[in-house]
Amino acid sequence: MQAFMDENFLLTTDTARVLYHNYAAEMPIIDYHCHVSPQDIYEDLVYDNITQVWLGGNFYGDHYKWRIMRACGEPERFITGDGSDYEKFLAFARCLPKIPGNPVYHWAHLELKRYFGCGTLLNEDTAPQIWTLCNEQLRGGLSVREILRRSNVTGLATTDDPLDTLEWHAKLAADPDFGITVRPAWRPDGLMNIHKAGFGEYLAKLGGVTDMASLRAAILARMDHFSAHGCSASDHGIEFLECVPATEAELDAILAKGLRGEAVSCREAAAYQYACLLFLGGEYGRRGWVMEIHYGAVRNINSARFCAMGADTGYDAIAPAVSVASLPVLLDALDGRGCLPKTVLFSLSPNDDAMLSTIAGAFQAEGVRGKVQQGSAWWFNDTKPGMLNQITTIASLAPLDNFLGMVTDSRSFLAYPRHEYFRRILCELLGKWVENGEYPNDPARLGRLVQNVAYYNIKEYFGY
Repeated sequence: MQAFMDENFLLTTDTARVLYHNYAAEMPIIDYHCHVSPQDIYEDLVYDNITQVWLGGNFYGDHYKWRIMRACGEPERFITGDGSDYEKFLAFARCLPKIPGNPVYHWAHLELKRYFGCGTLLNEDTAPQIWTLCNEQLRGGLSVREILRRSNVTGLATTDDPLDTLEWHAKLAADPDFGITVRPAWRPDGLMNIHKAGFGEYLAKLGGVTDMASLRAAILARMDHFSAHGCSASDHGIEFLECVPATEAELDAILAKGLRGEAVSCREAAAYQYACLLFLGGEYGRRGWVMEIHYGAVRNINSARFCAMGADTGYDAIAPAVSVASLPVLLDALDGRGCLPKTVLFSLSPNDDAMLSTIAGAFQAEGVRGKVQQGSAWWFNDTKPGMLNQITTIASLAPLDNFLGMVTDSRSFLAYPRHEYFRRILCELLGKWVENGEYPNDPARLGRLVQNVAYYNIKEYFGY
């Protein structure tokens, strides 16, 4: 019997162990899509206790843990409510032994090992001693910057609204004592969501927008600001995509309704969003930015909890059906204009894996490895079977050597062992292919592939 989470955790073959320990383990991390706070990095935040960095509160909490705690029947006051930090930690510790097969069980124990040197299993009995151990280390020098250094992070991209001043990115870039590249990533959902409440108020903050021409000018000014702060990526959270052509006059009329706070039809919203995506995508291509598209999530499906707690509190799911018939139409339109950017496609539905890889394969370019490709297993899919299935599908339809590996997509600075989890799973899969006779026993060549997927592809693709 293999010991729990020893040095060969998830590695069951000799080849897998060689690939992980000799090639993957020491590679740096570039986290090209996450939601951590640049202000916390600049100010080198020191947490008072592990609940603050592990469970958090409100928008910046860990939705994975919250959902588990709710499913175990824990009171909301011990999750996002007014319970003490220790009560919340103890509630999570009660739940943890109940989730074998869940990645949170593995992530939590990896985080305890890697950052706190704690090999004790967390449960309601061991919670008091682990609480004390972790808090002593957090207060004793395990600050945000130290966490990043221990994680071997060399670069990361935050997720930033076009209206953001980016002041904290500027301060980080000017800090001579900080050697990690922190870039903003452009997330223009507020510009796109003409069908949602608050759209007019949002554009008013952009200033001077009266029609599509003035909107484009305002967007370009903000993009220049992001470019000046090192931005090399955009990200779109898309609920639906329908390529509805419209004239400039029609778009002006739709935008005017949105600015006045009037309801727009689904078709009007689709026409406006398609026009915005064509404009933005073309601009990304001209600037050399990567376009990331995330879709397939149905959000805030519990209306009572949404009314009580607001958005982004863990009440989301995989969309039951999402039409992406327009995705290749969008890519083809940008390609036909000669301005298709490098593009990474993420779907929350694992049923879309093969579709995305085949769409991506139709939009490649000379001199660019994997110009359009599928991103890592996202959100509800970054489980062991989810990652194995996705990597297998990608490998069967595209060069695996082009893959961009893992992202944390997290608001927690302790999330970086997810990269280790991914790398172990990748090496295990490759090792089995070798030992089953499905790929030659060539550790040096496979080792280079592992290092490309873990680090070098991201470095090249995003220009770090």
